[in-house]
Amino acid sequence: MKVTLLSIGKTEDAYIREGIDKYLKRLKHYTKLELIDLPELKNTKALTQDQQKVKEAEMILKKVTNTDFVILLDEKGQEFTSGQFAAYLDKKNISSTSSIVFVIGGPYGFDASVYQRANDKLSLSRMTFSHQMVRLFFVEQLYRAHTIIKGEPYHHE
Repeated sequence: MKVTLLSIGKTEDAYIREGIDKYLKRLKHYTKLELIDLPELKNTKALTQDQQKVKEAEMILKKVTNTDFVILLDEKGQEFTSGQFAAYLDKKNISSTSSIVFVIGGPYGFDASVYQRANDKLSLSRMTFSHQMVRLFFVEQLYRAHTIIKGEPYHHE
């Protein structure tokens, strides 16, 4: 199963980039993870929040195919324990889902068109994190999920 993490903006802080790279290297043993960073909008002062969300939605929806299973990383999404997330991913893999695209939106969230296209919503926490931190937390949880699925000792209950 191919996994993509689609994000608005890029990771600028070196220490977060190092953490992401650490888990990307570890994930190579389990799955193919592609990171796609869409450009941040320019001249946003002239745009309302809704206009920004529409423009971001256009970029996001161009990168998603009809066969992708799209999961929004969204504060209103379903919350899982690490074990539950592993079971969720394993179920997707068993059901022959060939491509999952996880999406991190812009600073104001997602436009209605992205919610309509999404197959599911997932919340990493009820707390709010920077978009850069979400990337790191997500790749670590994806790695953790794969070690749980394989019964490896990374995760402790």
